[in-house]
Amino acid sequence: MKALTVGGAMIDTIAIIESSRIERMAMSNADVSYLLMEEGRKTEALQISTHTGGGAVNAAVSMARLGFDVSTLVKLGQDNRAETILSTLEKQGVSTRWTKRDERAPTGASVLISSHDRNAAVFTFRGANTLLEPADLNDLAFAVDVVYIASLSGKSAEQFPDLIRRAKTQGAMVVTNPGVRQLSARAGPFQEALRMVDIVALNRSEASTLVPSLIAQFGEGGPKLPLGPGEERPDIDKRPLSGGGFDMSVVQFFRALISLGPKRVLLTDGKRGAYVATPDEIVFCPSVDCVVAGTAGAGDAFTSTYAAYEALGAAPVEALKAATLNAASVVGHVDTQAGLLRRDELDQRIAATQFVTRTWPLHFETPADDRGSDLAAE
Repeated sequence: MKALTVGGAMIDTIAIIESSRIERMAMSNADVSYLLMEEGRKTEALQISTHTGGGAVNAAVSMARLGFDVSTLVKLGQDNRAETILSTLEKQGVSTRWTKRDERAPTGASVLISSHDRNAAVFTFRGANTLLEPADLNDLAFAVDVVYIASLSGKSAEQFPDLIRRAKTQGAMVVTNPGVRQLSARAGPFQEALRMVDIVALNRSEASTLVPSLIAQFGEGGPKLPLGPGEERPDIDKRPLSGGGFDMSVVQFFRALISLGPKRVLLTDGKRGAYVATPDEIVFCPSVDCVVAGTAGAGDAFTSTYAAYEALGAAPVEALKAATLNAASVVGHVDTQAGLLRRDELDQRIAATQFVTRTWPLHFETPADDRGSDLAAE
């Protein structure tokens, strides 16, 4: 099968810092923490390394290792960073036919500081990634089975509706994994384009960013998952998705997005597992135990793997298992691509892993005593 990935291309410089050499502050009432560095002082690193990254590049390498014939559409500068990215893509069997060079800005780059739980803090220079424009889009590039649209930066995000339109015109499965900046600055155009999207993937932070723009149409609050006797309530259902002072239950969130058009809505919640909503049901897959060396690239691995397996005919629950295992393999490495598995390796791990998945209906009759419940109470 053929795939095209669109989005960011970066050179990542990753610094691994011993936990005792950098302070970490965690918030008690929010899912955020901070790394604190002393100004004007050198801090010894365990390791500093350089790698290729970026959403479109990560997804392209992921799908190539799963056996897809992949090309990528990214913007690069006229510099050595661009040459490094092109060389990596070619070595991974990814076609650079549609890759564009632009002299107006350097190739994008990131610096990742990783310590404590290895959830890196990232400094990002977007560079040429912001310069995707209509002249860069060729209809022939979209004549594939799957078009994967990663997070788009700056002016490039303006091309999102056109990218989707071109992909659907060619009959491709459309997958998108947007970032917080894209969702917050362009929520309207994003939601309008969802009617043509097959799979949309979000983490909890990205989902919360969408909440304020959904409230007017779908309302605040919403029902909780219809648990069976003795069934433990998952964390994502205990606390609502919150953004801009508004709260929305995960059930209401899934119902809202599915009603806007996507066939699948993926929602990842870190080590607490991942969910996929279809027009009929919500499926949960727990995370797997693994040693975390770095969390960068896990979302790209998860979404691209899920999309690849669904394109190959797998049921949502099976695609969810594959995505979970490939993402777990990625976080075992400091960079975003070393841990990506080949199809035979991933299938072997799926067969060898016992998953306790859970399924709930998306639409159900809400008990009278649950209607209008105060989600903040839990």
